[in-house]
Amino acid sequence: MCDRMEDADNQGISGRLALISGGGTGLGLEIGLALARRGAAIAICSRNEEHLESGRAELARAGADVRTYRCDVRDHHAVRRVVREAQADLGPIGILVNNAAGNFVRPSERLPEKAFANVVDIVLNGTFYLSRAAGRAMIDHGEGGTILNVVATYAWTGGPGTLHSSCAKAGVLALTRTLAVEWARHGIRVVAIAPGAFDSDGAADRLWPSAELESRVRSAIPQKRFARRDEVAEAAAWLVSPAANYVTGECLTIDGGAWLGRGILGTEEAVPVVRRRRDRRT
Repeated sequence: MCDRMEDADNQGISGRLALISGGGTGLGLEIGLALARRGAAIAICSRNEEHLESGRAELARAGADVRTYRCDVRDHHAVRRVVREAQADLGPIGILVNNAAGNFVRPSERLPEKAFANVVDIVLNGTFYLSRAAGRAMIDHGEGGTILNVVATYAWTGGPGTLHSSCAKAGVLALTRTLAVEWARHGIRVVAIAPGAFDSDGAADRLWPSAELESRVRSAIPQKRFARRDEVAEAAAWLVSPAANYVTGECLTIDGGAWLGRGILGTEEAVPVVRRRRDRRT
């Protein structure tokens, strides 16, 4: 039974081309590995040649049919070129993963206008450019496809210190839902994942650079741990598989319950205190 379920998940991924922005490192690479295990050909694009080379090597070691493309997603001409070249090399795009991002912590009153614009340009504009280019290719090919966007829970909760990224990710969430409706008639699903904190050197350096901050972030998660990148990648792989064919316009949160409302008490640790006080009164 499990084997049949796994085969159903992989059917429709095997032999298809998955294009992944920011696919040379971190979560993008982990998603590429998960899709490669299911038989997808992988194209990764990044501004960084070292990231491309290290990502290519790791994917190749895993047995993937992989190509790399130097691309700044802020440049829509470069994005169109990558889509053309990837399809010429590996066949029609069946899956697009918009993973390229930029983030750091900065109070809004000290956030430079240029930094705000740069993050929005990478995250929101870059996602639009790639989605439009790949989406048009999917429409022309006539066999549909899936677009997976990587957002964050602060797209709807707000994120003090990350105004730039919060605004950009909120835009990507709106883009996800809008394109899901517009492109359903073409057989294209558009979905998103919102990962919480996961083990990543890059995130650690930018978002919780001290052991104390890391401990505070972890303690605020109900499951009291960070996600593993492979956990997030496996959820993403399911979401782009035929097993999720009736899911579109949806955002799957993968954060151990971290974003869920804490109520007026702040955290779950306060609940036993309230119970003890009630017990004393009775």
